[in-house]
Amino acid sequence: MTELEQEPAAAASLFGDRIELARQFAQALASHGEERGLIGPLELPRLWTRHVLNSVVAAPLFSGRVGDVGSGAGLPGIVLAIARPDVHWVLIEPMERRCIWLSEQVAALELDNVEIVRARAEEWTEGPVLDQVTARAVSALRTLIPLTAPLVRDGGELILLKGANASNEIAAAEKQIRRFKLTDVRVEMVGEGVISEPTRVLRATVSR
Repeated sequence: MTELEQEPAAAASLFGDRIELARQFAQALASHGEERGLIGPLELPRLWTRHVLNSVVAAPLFSGRVGDVGSGAGLPGIVLAIARPDVHWVLIEPMERRCIWLSEQVAALELDNVEIVRARAEEWTEGPVLDQVTARAVSALRTLIPLTAPLVRDGGELILLKGANASNEIAAAEKQIRRFKLTDVRVEMVGEGVISEPTRVLRATVSR
C-alpha cells in the first residue's frame, strides 16, 4: 500500500490549534479515499502538499457564508471548515456517495459550521445569497462562472482555486465574465514562501 505523505512542517502553523482535526481528515482520506472513489491511487504521496495545504493557504480570504461547489472529497470545503470555524460553509455536491462521505467527516470532526446540500450548482434554490463561492478542480472558468456566479449576492465574490492555466482561462471566459457582470477579475498567488507549491486563486467580484 502506498504511504501517506509525511506531514509538511508548514501544516501546523497554517492550521494552528486545529491541526489535530486536519491530521484526522488527512488520515481518513488516506485510509478510505481511494476505495470510495474520492482520490486516485497516486495522490497519497502528495496528499498534504497538493491537496490539504493547497486548500488551506486560501483560508484567510473567506468570510461570511461561503459555498463550495463540487465539494467531492472535501477539498477545499472540509479543509477550509477546519481552518476557519468562524465561517459558515455550504458544501454543494451532487453525488450521493460523496455527500455521505462529507457527512461522515463533518460528524467525526464535530464541525458545527458546515451544511451539506446534495445538488448540482444549477439546482441551487436559495438564489444569490452567498457571500462568496469557491471551487477547486471542477472545470474551466468559462464553464464554472455560470455555475457559481448565480449563487453569490451583489458585491460578493468568487474565489476559485485554479491551476497554472488560470490567466488563459480568464481570456477564454471573456463572454461569461461580461454576462455575469464580474469585475476586478484577477489571479492571486497565496502561500508563497510558506508552502513549496503556492496556490493560484482566481478572484472576481459579482455585481448585479
